[in-house]
Amino acid sequence: MIIDTTEIQAINSFSRLESLKEVYGIIWMLVPILTLVLGITLGVLVIVWLEREISAGIQQRIGPEYAGPLGILQALADGTKLLFKENLLPSRGDSRLFSIGPSLAVISILLSFLVIPFSYRLILADLSIGVFLWIAVSSLAPIGLLMSGYGSNNKYSFLGGLRAAAQSISYEIPLTLCVLSISLLSNSPSTVDIVEAQSKYGLWGWNLWRQPLGFIIFLISSLAECERLPFDLPEAEEELVAGYQTEYSGIKFGLFYVASYLNLLVSSLFVTVLYLGGWNLSVPYIFVPELFERSKIIETIIGIFITLAKTYLFLFISIATRWTLPRLRIDQLLNLGWKFLLPISLGNLLLTTSFQLLSL
Repeated sequence: MIIDTTEIQAINSFSRLESLKEVYGIIWMLVPILTLVLGITLGVLVIVWLEREISAGIQQRIGPEYAGPLGILQALADGTKLLFKENLLPSRGDSRLFSIGPSLAVISILLSFLVIPFSYRLILADLSIGVFLWIAVSSLAPIGLLMSGYGSNNKYSFLGGLRAAAQSISYEIPLTLCVLSISLLSNSPSTVDIVEAQSKYGLWGWNLWRQPLGFIIFLISSLAECERLPFDLPEAEEELVAGYQTEYSGIKFGLFYVASYLNLLVSSLFVTVLYLGGWNLSVPYIFVPELFERSKIIETIIGIFITLAKTYLFLFISIATRWTLPRLRIDQLLNLGWKFLLPISLGNLLLTTSFQLLSL
């Protein structure tokens, strides 16, 4: 049997090319994910810096100013400090639940970024059930808080976890009803379709004008979901020390800290997508040259800039609310959710459904 060496070399080179193509394919799959993770990290650092600067301005004091120019590296310094701090475990607690809780809280929020469209061509997963996937995934976070409170073997922590679960369930229902109203108006639960449905009439096509009640309910419910003042009852230091975070230290405490700001960023992005037109400028491109309109890269960059500008506007409102309003009592918080927001959101959904049926 005669073996042709040229054929063997051709087969080997072909197999190498195929393996290289597979490697390049995997790399190109990871590039958008890593880019999004880097953007999320930078976004959280900016939010922490903004909160400290805005709170300093509201309270008429000096904010962070020594760590980097204008104190922009202060959040990075705090994260580095938490990373190297000792990680303590309760001696009689459940170490597995204690360790899984913070990770579950962060992962459930990170998965929500999959369906957020930052621009027309910049979305990781354009799913037909995008907004409902966000609601389903974000509802896993209270389970992590319950696990943390129970695994700490501390009554304060356990009560804080129970409060977090009760608050999340109370305000998740009105929030879901508001999202359902938006999906009915847009005839699709896809986040991309919701943004495009608002682009037909420019600024007046925003769902903010078509669903003003839904916008207010969504705003209040998202603040309660993020456990921001005046709804930070699960970690109210007067009664519960620090709630489910009482026994945590080091990087695990840092994960809870990051999760709260990630949740705030996700809520702000969904307010932009659902009510403020997403990446659309909503103003005619009068002064934009034709070259910019035809360039996909520049169009994508403009879309990202518009989305982030609207998002940080809502973040400013959330931060200013935290440092302006006093904390509610737990009975006031639950009454607001069940006795006021739930009936109003149900009525809003029924009105939206009626108008949609009459327009058919």
